[in-house]
Amino acid sequence: MEHNHTSGGAFWQTKTLEEMTSDEWESLCDRCGKCCLLKLEDVDTAKIYTTDVACKLLDCGTACCTDYPHRKRHVPDCTLLTPQTVPTIHWLPASCAYRLIADNRPLPSWHPLITGDPHSTRKSGNSVAGRVFPELAIDDEDMADHIYDWDTENNE
Repeated sequence: MEHNHTSGGAFWQTKTLEEMTSDEWESLCDRCGKCCLLKLEDVDTAKIYTTDVACKLLDCGTACCTDYPHRKRHVPDCTLLTPQTVPTIHWLPASCAYRLIADNRPLPSWHPLITGDPHSTRKSGNSVAGRVFPELAIDDEDMADHIYDWDTENNE
């Protein structure tokens, strides 16, 4: 992946994911909550489908993890994003800043780093806040009824 390292640009324009500090890395997350939705895999095709059902740790009203620092303790299969894993996780939302930066593409105009507003993801309609079901409210046999294509909404 090639990045144009020009002086004077914002860190996400001048650094690769590998070069970012921990604080810079965390600030890339727009808090949409889409990566915290349950996924279903088609056993025949290996295709991954995202649902409108939230991980048990996701606050469905705010789309924030209720125990982010310890999430792996409570949800062992929680996917941790790293500069190495981002390019391999094909189900990341099209609007995911980590995915966009890895592909050398710009952040969307509604991203909090662009707007300066920590609530701009929700205000723009790009958050799952208030639009998802809690994991414990959905029976496993009903999960296929909750497949939802989040990438068809509100993307630039």
